[in-house]
Amino acid sequence: MLVYKFGGASVKDAGGVRNLAGIVSGVNDDLIVVVSAMGKMTNAMEKIALAYFNGEKDVCLGRFEEVKTEHLKIADDLFGKTSECHEKLSVWFEKLNEKLEESPSLNFDFEYDQIVSYGELFSTTIVNSYLNDAGVKSNWLDARKILKTNEQYREAETNWELTEKLMKQSIAPGKNRVYVTQGFIGGTINNIPTTLGREGSDYTAAVLGYVFDAASVTIWKDVPGILNADPRWYPGTQKIDEISYREAIELAFYGAQVIHPKTIKPLENKRIPLLVKSFLNPSSPGTRISKIEGHLDLPSVYILKKDQVLLTISPKDFSFIVENNLSEIFEVFSRRRIKVNMMHNSAINFSVCMNDTDSLDDLLKELSERYVVKYNDNLELVTVRHYTDEAVKNILKGKEIIDSQVSRKTARYVVRKSDWRF
Repeated sequence: MLVYKFGGASVKDAGGVRNLAGIVSGVNDDLIVVVSAMGKMTNAMEKIALAYFNGEKDVCLGRFEEVKTEHLKIADDLFGKTSECHEKLSVWFEKLNEKLEESPSLNFDFEYDQIVSYGELFSTTIVNSYLNDAGVKSNWLDARKILKTNEQYREAETNWELTEKLMKQSIAPGKNRVYVTQGFIGGTINNIPTTLGREGSDYTAAVLGYVFDAASVTIWKDVPGILNADPRWYPGTQKIDEISYREAIELAFYGAQVIHPKTIKPLENKRIPLLVKSFLNPSSPGTRISKIEGHLDLPSVYILKKDQVLLTISPKDFSFIVENNLSEIFEVFSRRRIKVNMMHNSAINFSVCMNDTDSLDDLLKELSERYVVKYNDNLELVTVRHYTDEAVKNILKGKEIIDSQVSRKTARYVVRKSDWRF
């Protein structure tokens, strides 16, 4: 069994779907194909969800029409103006339209999952239809029925025991079968749709790989493999041929966008290799993530997180920051789903670098009830993994450093927003 995951960039248009079919048709093994929403469609679906929740019906339906038009354009290109795929899409469109005609609940995260999950249903309907049209017999699976989760909407956690049972009931390896299913989405035991967090399609592929003891899981992207920096902001990047599971987890933790943070654990547990390859050059070896003993000579890796805020929190009575303070602060962060990217504390201060958020004002107000809170916004966090003096000097040239944290292998710097010109 092999598992292939195709992200939005790989199926952003009809040409992408054709390219996917070319890659899949060359596989002589049982194969599960996990597909994300097309292009930037998740962003578009999020805008629909927000307008729906805010009661902006005309805006909501207008954005929905744009989404329908984009998918029908791709279907027209692949199949002509009418096809079985068009009919299946129309059923999904009608189901979502019925949802949008209802009044929303008071829980945005719940409504988000009910609406945004349609992006993957649309994309996999098109991909599965085209594979069969191109002579690749494939079976469409509804991930909401086989990947079971709790009710933590937008960040749902997998019910492993039930998921494994249902997946094995629905997928029968043995005859070079091809299955197409959705990444990012799942469902509760009551069949209510959930999502696994942004970029959760990688994790879906890892779950399937784990359940079926896959020979490998491959993530197909628009880059040649794992690079030591994002080429959109750092020139002269290098491809890394292989890294260990542990190193991949470290990079994901620090914010590298190639691998979803939750993806590695289930694969490492069963020693399943994870391959990151280019759908633009499928024959290229890409990057291999696996169990590696001993030292690998890796280049400095640069990771940039934009739109950051630095909070400094101090007790109002000038007392020490101790465990009960930290517990209380993190309870607030957890409840508000704040992503903390860097932290450190001194005797009377606790500082965190976090993603900027629309709820920042509410967060500051709540924390200020018990603490003195100061903050800087319009910041960025740059991490240099396997740093050298030269690498740090190069990346920080001309930058205003607000805060820093340096360990044996990793140097991290909070800096003012920059153009990052080298």
